[in-house]
Amino acid sequence: MQFSTVIFTNFSKLLYSAMLSILKRIFPIVLTAIFFFVLKVNAQNLDVNILKAINPRYPTSDIWSGISGSGYWLTAAVPAGTFAYGLIEKDKQAQHDAIETAISIGISSIISEALKRTINATRPADKYPNEIFVTAPDHGRAFPSGHTTLAFATATSLTLEYKKWYIAVPAYAWASAVGYSRMYKGYHLPSQVLSGAAIGVASAYASHWIMQKLWKPKVAHRAYR
Repeated sequence: MQFSTVIFTNFSKLLYSAMLSILKRIFPIVLTAIFFFVLKVNAQNLDVNILKAINPRYPTSDIWSGISGSGYWLTAAVPAGTFAYGLIEKDKQAQHDAIETAISIGISSIISEALKRTINATRPADKYPNEIFVTAPDHGRAFPSGHTTLAFATATSLTLEYKKWYIAVPAYAWASAVGYSRMYKGYHLPSQVLSGAAIGVASAYASHWIMQKLWKPKVAHRAYR
């Protein structure tokens, strides 16, 4: 009987030690998981609350609709217009700048579309139908904001090419307005807009690096540079 008691006691101590060892390893992981879960929930709540504050019940402003649309047509017009000017004036640097901007737009488009198709995030108005409002339904592919991605790719390219505050400030003001318009119209959460902006900026820097490596035209200094 005493022998059995000793065995039971030793087994209990061994089991306790094993459980304690396991808990010491698992507990930090569990705490970390809980921390990130709470952080994610709070971040999601903040994301939605900011969007609610920006998105009105009837997002029908012609101004914001126009700015939103410019995220596509103005993005195409900038490199096209610059390249046309370069051809007419035989300005190699203008042609270089146009190609750099076009590459930036291309890179950002590929990354944005790949993420949209891979993640296929639900649109805010579909996820929160009685809280977020749109004028025209758009489903899926909410991450990242494509309009914002293109706008910031264009703005950053212009800033890197011309390095003048009177070009950089209006360019980024326009790009930021495009991002805001996408939230005003209820199509994207703030995090999706910020992600698009980051992708656009990164794409422009990548394009700038590529063009510096591939093409270094010797051109006369232009007065507005």
